[in-house]
Amino acid sequence: MARLPLPPSRAELLAALRADVDIVTVPPTRRLVRIFTAGGNHPQQWNTFRYTGPLPHGRFDPQPPSRDGCATADPGHGVLYFGLTVRTSVAEVFQTTSLVDRRTRLPRLVVVRPSRPLRLLDLTGLWPTRVGASQEISSGPKKITQAWARAIRAAFPELDGLWYRSSMDGGHPALCLWDPPAGEALPLAPDVMLPLDHPGLDVPLGRVCEKLNYVLLN
Repeated sequence: MARLPLPPSRAELLAALRADVDIVTVPPTRRLVRIFTAGGNHPQQWNTFRYTGPLPHGRFDPQPPSRDGCATADPGHGVLYFGLTVRTSVAEVFQTTSLVDRRTRLPRLVVVRPSRPLRLLDLTGLWPTRVGASQEISSGPKKITQAWARAIRAAFPELDGLWYRSSMDGGHPALCLWDPPAGEALPLAPDVMLPLDHPGLDVPLGRVCEKLNYVLLN
């Protein structure tokens, strides 16, 4: 059974870091993909970090919970999740129902390139093993992975976030960005932003859903 205990001390996390292999640098030429909802009770913008958490679905939400375990609002801890492909984003966003609803809450697909290199802790390599965890860190219980997120953020506040394996897209890379400092690394405007029901997305979304065995709603 893969191991995923609560995180060790800050000193142990720092001592285990090998910066030459444990830090992933994402260059400004790399396109990042996100699906967000522009409508509903909690409308978002393409570059909106979420400062309320931790939420049940937020694997690496860094916000400290309240005493009763509920989400809190903390302007010092923003979070934003990206994939490197449309498939990863679809797999993650619609994982609860496996239904890709293209209209409710006005979902949008956005593609952006960071305005500067992003420095992320690599959770896909051996760093988790060296600190007593495993690759379960990318797929285990979210209350535990959120505790790891808080510990990592406290130990490495200079990092922009995490590079990890998508548990819904076969381990393909996904990114969790934290603000600060990643908020100032987003561009002024995205490369692409389309409503998810845009006709130009019919075929690519259909192919993605076929591979994932998700149902695409029109």
